Amino acid sequence: MRPLTPALALLLAACGSAADAPQGEATRIVFDEAGPPPARAFPSPDTSDAFWRVAASGQAVDFGNDGEPPLLSLACDLTDAAAPQFVIIRHAEALPGQEALFPFVGNGMSRRFLADTVLVDGEWRWEARLPAASTQLEIFEGPREMIATLPGRGTLEMRGSRIPGEFLAWCRAGGELPEVEGDETGGSEEAR
Repeated sequence: MRPLTPALALLLAACGSAADAPQGEATRIVFDEAGPPPARAFPSPDTSDAFWRVAASGQAVDFGNDGEPPLLSLACDLTDAAAPQFVIIRHAEALPGQEALFPFVGNGMSRRFLADTVLVDGEWRWEARLPAASTQLEIFEGPREMIATLPGRGTLEMRGSRIPGEFLAWCRAGGELPEVEGDETGGSEEAR
């Protein structure tokens, strides 16, 4: 048997003896209180009766069931009218600092948007913000149905509508209504 080195002997002496340790006293650790809360998955909301509508602000369109808060909103930030921002908002439980890829499928294409959690008017929500001119937003131009899935927050099945595409065009135009060509009386040649 090898003799103990002086350093090891000092280390063992510093630990004390078993007689010095408190007997029967244990430290209880509750793991529910340690670390971030566990991830929760939510079921997909029922969107069988949901539809698109213009938001009260006029600066967004909402998708949701009648009489209920929206499930998804498309908003236009016109702070800089020369470079408007298009904002995709998923109204679902979110925690500070979370990020996710938010994929959309529809109108013959698929797109993934990076969504961050943002606190707005006391609501933590998911937002993806892009320049309105981005070609990624072409998925909203068509009138066909779309599906959007936020991991852990369910899938939204959105019936086809021309409202998202018209709203995107309005946002890209800096919030201006497109001009309609016509004669001096205000009617178009085709309308007569």
